[in-house]
Amino acid sequence: MWEYVRHSFLLPYVSMDLGNWLAPLLVFLVTMTLLRKLFAMMESLQEDLQKERAAKAALEEREHIARELHDGIAQSLFLLSVRVDRVEQTHKGILTEALRETYQSLRKTVYEVNEYVRQAIAGLRYPVNPASMPWMESIYNLVEEFRHDTGISVHVSWSLTESRLTMKEKVELYSTIREAMINVYKHAQASTIWIEGRDAGQEGWRCEVKDDGQGFLPDINQESTGGFGLMMIRERAVTLQWSFEIRQESQHTLVIIGKEGKQ
Repeated sequence: MWEYVRHSFLLPYVSMDLGNWLAPLLVFLVTMTLLRKLFAMMESLQEDLQKERAAKAALEEREHIARELHDGIAQSLFLLSVRVDRVEQTHKGILTEALRETYQSLRKTVYEVNEYVRQAIAGLRYPVNPASMPWMESIYNLVEEFRHDTGISVHVSWSLTESRLTMKEKVELYSTIREAMINVYKHAQASTIWIEGRDAGQEGWRCEVKDDGQGFLPDINQESTGGFGLMMIRERAVTLQWSFEIRQESQHTLVIIGKEGKQ
């Protein structure tokens, strides 16, 4: 373009020698302008690549730690709770009130420690950037593991908007759903569980865990084998200011938790 312009229009004003000097200068300026943008793009891409590699390494390490916790401490705590229950049942007829209270306190402590470990596992399995992995993936993984371990059919219907839950609420709701399913497995003798999550109002939500078991309405204020898990769900709901309800409906037992939203 420069050669065409100078030979066609600038020869009366720009000598050949000056034109020959200006040509490489213009090429240099144009090239440097383009190269600076190109190098800036390459540097940006390199930084993004390094960030992705660091995030991937962190996620892999978090998943490794979570797996170690699940296969080690969590399993040991579960076996410990089973043994505590077994010992208490074996000596049920000869336990004094003081020993019974000691067993209840021990069971509660084991349960709380197990909850802390489970929450830690759930927290580790969240990616550094929560938006990069749907929260529901952890719920579906939980359901799939439960199906595999118990043989109980589980159906999930979920339309709850994730943005309505804080990260803490996601972890606690995950633990609540897991505890409700375990409670069904232990006490309801059910063959099917239905889990539903949906929005309620402008900012609220509602989650239901329903089963077709034998049905029971235990006193959730008592730390009994039947009501202890439900009592922990209720305490969690009170702490987070959630609503909590358990009721019978058409030969089904429903555990309902939720959070009030704007109407």
